[in-house]
Amino acid sequence: MIHPTSVISPNAKIGKDVYIGPFCRIHDNVTIGDGTMLDSHVVIGSVAGEVHIGKSNKFYGFCLVGGPPQDLKYKGERTKLVMGDGNTIRECVTISIGTVTGHGETSIGDGNLLMAYCHVGHDDRIGNNNVLANQVQLAGHVTIEDRVTLGALCAVNQFVKIGKHAFLAGASMINKDVLPYSIAQGNYATVRATNKIGLERSGFSENAILNINRAVRILTKGGSTIDESLSRIGDECDKIPEIEYLVSFIKSSDRGIGL
Repeated sequence: MIHPTSVISPNAKIGKDVYIGPFCRIHDNVTIGDGTMLDSHVVIGSVAGEVHIGKSNKFYGFCLVGGPPQDLKYKGERTKLVMGDGNTIRECVTISIGTVTGHGETSIGDGNLLMAYCHVGHDDRIGNNNVLANQVQLAGHVTIEDRVTLGALCAVNQFVKIGKHAFLAGASMINKDVLPYSIAQGNYATVRATNKIGLERSGFSENAILNINRAVRILTKGGSTIDESLSRIGDECDKIPEIEYLVSFIKSSDRGIGL
């Protein structure tokens, strides 16, 4: 169904069983996958941008998806937003396309929930099955991996990376990378504990949770440098994929870890 009050470019590609409610606007260079729903007053795309949306996504009132970057260096270049399947984008969410000085592309994976008034900045990379609660604000070039939860009113500085299965408490200000599997909170956010409940709900084994918790405690309670802590983790934790990933995340961090 397409409501007669909506304005859709003849160059847009609309899949099967797509519902487009009243007063929506779909620009050129937009592809919308099968089974997607636009509630009302939804804008997809921009004058220069390119937007690719997968299947079975839901967009609620007054969200702007694929708008131009909020970056003074942007001069109308043809950049992208790419979104996967099964995402829910609630009221008044804004998502910018990429920039030529960044990746040229903002990307969002599958199964994410972005609650009302969230902002996803240019060149951000969001993985799968994440929850961004109301009014989460992401600057440009942010990376959020998989199964991350950000509480309401969190703000994330540019170039920050948040690891898998992390939980950010509400109203946190995040200016450094956030350790995978952790609970972080504060202004500025630091790791407070292991996200044990989240790991249990995600099906992690008892042994994996035990080793992750040991590694997190070494990093946060050991009173050592990062290099010394990594050496201890190598000696005291099992060589399992979860620990290898955590160590790799720390070693690849450009902004440093909020500990």
